[in-house]
Amino acid sequence: MTIYQRTQATLRDQPQHWLVTGGAGFIGSHVIEKLLSLGQSVRVLDDLSTGKTQNLEAVRGLVGPEKAARLEFLQGDIRDAGTCDRAVAGVDRVIHLAAMGSVPLSMDKPADCNAINVSGTLNIFLAAHRGGVKRLTYASSSAVYGDDALETKREESIGKCISPYAASKRMDEIYAQTLHTCFGFEAVGFRYFNVFGPRQDPKGAYAAVIPLWIDAMKKSQDVFINGDGGNTRDFCFVRDIVQANILGATTDNAAAFGEVFNVGLGSATTLNELFTTLQTLVSEDTGRAVPNVIYRDFRAGDIRHSCADATKIQQALGFAPDHTVMEGLRETVKAF
Repeated sequence: MTIYQRTQATLRDQPQHWLVTGGAGFIGSHVIEKLLSLGQSVRVLDDLSTGKTQNLEAVRGLVGPEKAARLEFLQGDIRDAGTCDRAVAGVDRVIHLAAMGSVPLSMDKPADCNAINVSGTLNIFLAAHRGGVKRLTYASSSAVYGDDALETKREESIGKCISPYAASKRMDEIYAQTLHTCFGFEAVGFRYFNVFGPRQDPKGAYAAVIPLWIDAMKKSQDVFINGDGGNTRDFCFVRDIVQANILGATTDNAAAFGEVFNVGLGSATTLNELFTTLQTLVSEDTGRAVPNVIYRDFRAGDIRHSCADATKIQQALGFAPDHTVMEGLRETVKAF
């Protein structure tokens, strides 16, 4: 039995109260789906700026009415400290996912990015500390590696931030580490690499590449690559992100507190490889040929190569991904 399997068994036997900020979003809805399936009580805090009530309804349908009754929704903004205090009241553990989650949007609106990702996150951290929350996990990003020259990213080696989004996530890490040093605050951070899966939104100017491409391919629309297609990414299926958060929120390893961990598969995929794979899967799914990709100029703020060294999270938390890229892509294509 893996550490994650043992952890799930323990949670089934000893249900707890959880807060998931951003729980109506893509990643958040998968987190609450897993927690509810394990018999946990879950409060969601979301302002619905990008999250959707449809995601929560989908989760309710998947877990059934008895477990869905343990879901509470609180609409509110993490930029309001009072809202954060109300959200953490009576909860044991917090998974903090609420954020402005886009590099291009942060380039357009850097002040909003800071207000949400830095000030809002600090509000959640302090509310959790005041409220006596046992443990908090939070979402950082592989974007913090910036212009670091290493193609396989290690937690201790970061470069200059090349977007306001990256800077905001780095500040979240600094605050978590500082609050642990000063107050013993038990926060565990995760640098997500490129997360994908069902319920990821393909709409909008800042949509992630996989849902954007699948949606376009299924509608027989053109697909674009910014650059030459040689950019590499570590694509991680959303249920493995869920695993990382549950392990981080329940670990007894005190060495993890105040630390930040990569979450990825540890394997790189070029955008050209991704396109070819999706082209095949969508063609199989629809029975129609998918046109070839169209190349455009490189996009400002994009990192050329990004792949996780997952050694630290494997050793500290027992993280072991359950899904290959191909398995995750096949399920995602079918879900759209």
